[in-house]
Amino acid sequence: MIKEEEKIVMRAIALCFKPYLKQEEAMIYCNLGRTQFAVRSQEAGVYKNENGYYSREDLDKMCIGEANFEEMREEFQKLSKVRRK
Repeated sequence: MIKEEEKIVMRAIALCFKPYLKQEEAMIYCNLGRTQFAVRSQEAGVYKNENGYYSREDLDKMCIGEANFEEMREEFQKLSKVRRK
């Protein structure tokens, strides 16, 4: 378990310097628990890169609410076409 003091230091480092964040740092940056972070990142289309890090720009978009609407719209159209048949 992460101590409160460690959490504060990790948040400061994540906010100030790092362009890419580990999963724990990303959860702290977004102020979400593990489950909430997993659900929101999947909904927004934010995934880890090949090295296992999250892009801070993508996390900012997720926190603001700019989800990947293009992909969501395409999936919705595919599902609606399947239902019509």
